[in-house]
Amino acid sequence: MIDRLSGVILLPTDGSPAGPPVDLSIREGRIAQITAAADPPTRRLLAMPALVNAHDHARPLSPTSFGAAGKPLETWLLRLAAMPAIDPYLGAVAALGRAARAGAGSVMAHYTRFQGPMAPIDEAKEIARAARDVGLRVTLAVFMRDRNPLVYEGEDSVLMKLPDGVRAVIETQFLSSMPGVVEQIANVEAIAAETESALFSIQFGPSGPQWCSDALIAAIGEASRQTGRRVHMHLLETRYQRAFADRAYPEGVVERLKTLGLLTPRLTLAHCVHARPAELDAIAAAGAIIATNPSSNLHLKSGIAPISAALSRGCRVALGVDGSAFDEDDDIVREMRLGHFLHGGWGFDSVIERGAWLSAIVANGRFANGAPGPGALTVGAPADILVLDLDALDRDAVMAVEPIDLVFARASAAHVARLMVAGREIVRDGRVTGVDLNAAEGALRRHYREKMPSRAAFVEAWRDLEPAVAAHYRDGLGCC
Repeated sequence: MIDRLSGVILLPTDGSPAGPPVDLSIREGRIAQITAAADPPTRRLLAMPALVNAHDHARPLSPTSFGAAGKPLETWLLRLAAMPAIDPYLGAVAALGRAARAGAGSVMAHYTRFQGPMAPIDEAKEIARAARDVGLRVTLAVFMRDRNPLVYEGEDSVLMKLPDGVRAVIETQFLSSMPGVVEQIANVEAIAAETESALFSIQFGPSGPQWCSDALIAAIGEASRQTGRRVHMHLLETRYQRAFADRAYPEGVVERLKTLGLLTPRLTLAHCVHARPAELDAIAAAGAIIATNPSSNLHLKSGIAPISAALSRGCRVALGVDGSAFDEDDDIVREMRLGHFLHGGWGFDSVIERGAWLSAIVANGRFANGAPGPGALTVGAPADILVLDLDALDRDAVMAVEPIDLVFARASAAHVARLMVAGREIVRDGRVTGVDLNAAEGALRRHYREKMPSRAAFVEAWRDLEPAVAAHYRDGLGCC
């Protein structure tokens, strides 16, 4: 823990010019005092709220390295089975370490795959240990699903197209039995009882309507109502999910979520790429959060989400990296800029100004992740602070330029000078202080390479599975 952050310029988000350098006194993880800098700084540093990754999956390495590049979500998800199981602590250190190095102080890890063979509760403890060592605020949404493990509907039509040997491999991989509704709810609460702390929290993590029965969604809604535990779920990420929803929920999928008790301020909805205006209105009226993921939506060919419309209709919007930042580097600083470039408005018509966008995605992201406070750098607020190298940002230094111009024009993770969470410095000049990130990633790569032979049968079967699944959706069973 440190007790002072000296000689930093605070980034204004209200349109006002930046002021002179200040010193921030920090006590018990909070900003205790902000005063004029006692000494001239040796380099210009820019302080802003730590960014929030409001939707991610804490994947140890990019799925591109396992042959998943250039695929729509529906085949990309299945290709993840090419990734062998590894040590969950090592995987979490790598994923969370990269997130911290890139400037995220709070991360939602929608944990959609337990590594095993240890029990889920023990694996969650290992993730919590990794989060503690890295120093982030981490929210773990425990995945929940009880249907459609292969395609959204009609899996038999896919399986019957596969040769017998391939079908056996795919059935073994994807068609194992799933726990019942009561067991899944109890599992989440048991994990919470063993792992939650001031910096680590648990949420219900239903995968999405196409993967969850009405009974499971209703049970999660009721458990959330009783306990106050938040819920994190995908919604309408792809055109195929849109088509499934239109068939399965004639009254509308968002209306069904409302009927089932899930559409409340306790709900975060990731993506919403194919949400319609009336659905955005209902989400706004409920006070639910939309976590948008611009780069992931591009990587997975999902589309550009209607976030400008969502903002105009009063939706609360947060930002996520979803494990697929534009350069696959977990760079949430660049993701923040991309989100505003796409959704801030065109020409002279502004939907949301840059400072307001930054404030909103931080405040809404913290609310969605269950982190305290809105993230503003004010006296009494948690000392969750991202510091950028302003000298490096202002690389030309030919005239006075407002810092917010430089941030939104060119800032990236490369400009991260420091990151503090609850007063603890967890990143300094590109190095994660609590763990050896390079060593962890090196060990992780070695483990994957050693274990890849165990996935040979699946990789071989993929040659038949991928075209069968693509045809299933393309031929109309999953398309619009």
